[in-house]
Amino acid sequence: MNLKLQHLRGLLIDLDGVLWVGDHALAGVAAFFSFLDAHQIRFVLVSNNATRRAEYPVVRLGEMGIVISSQQVLTSADAAPRWLRHSLPSVKKVFVIGERALRDALHEAQFEMVEQDADAVIVGLDRQLTYEKLKRATLEIRRGAKFIATNTDRTLPTEQGLTPGTGSLVAALVAATDVEPIIIGKPGRPMFDLALEMTGTAPQETAMLGDRLDTDIDGGAAAGLKTIMVLTGVSTRAEAEQNGVKPDLLVEDLPTLIQIWADSY
Repeated sequence: MNLKLQHLRGLLIDLDGVLWVGDHALAGVAAFFSFLDAHQIRFVLVSNNATRRAEYPVVRLGEMGIVISSQQVLTSADAAPRWLRHSLPSVKKVFVIGERALRDALHEAQFEMVEQDADAVIVGLDRQLTYEKLKRATLEIRRGAKFIATNTDRTLPTEQGLTPGTGSLVAALVAATDVEPIIIGKPGRPMFDLALEMTGTAPQETAMLGDRLDTDIDGGAAAGLKTIMVLTGVSTRAEAEQNGVKPDLLVEDLPTLIQIWADSY
């Protein structure tokens, strides 16, 4: 194990594939949050899902008897307008491919949503995607609008299996425009920088806990964080062993992580 768990002070926690899959909660969730609380580990839940706002995991965990604040949650829907305001202040008008959560977050941040002459095209998961939306986005990007992706997850884990994720939509636009997007969510740097501001911990004393090599592990390592991968989501042990960036710790599930972490003290 390349990770001294007892030295960690902060933790970024993915949702899908770590705490639950679809509507099914995974084993050990309540015990895990009790452990974090007992050891005063500062955490932020970080999700690439741009169809949900911070309130969703707060309510869902509350139904399990776990109390957290919306100030401990960062979704790519909420991260996008925060990053735009800070890093691209010239962007005022946006064309959006996405669902209500993303649109609400942008509206609350006072971005104007337009159908043409946009300063930026922002792409999140859109389960009502049409060819017309892709065409409009393509034309705007080719005209010079900034291309922003909430995330590039190619698939989304559900109880039925893996389904198309935001990355599938983004790939179509990359093919149509020959432009690579700025990625807000994992593995993009903006999500990690914003989350670290929320934990108030340094990268070297913070770990990213997730189930996906291409987003959680690669992104966390690139941001200077330690990385912990659970095998309850998308990526497999064999894939982890073959990945260019190896997780600092690979565990079967949350109960196993709790035991290993407790034994480190």
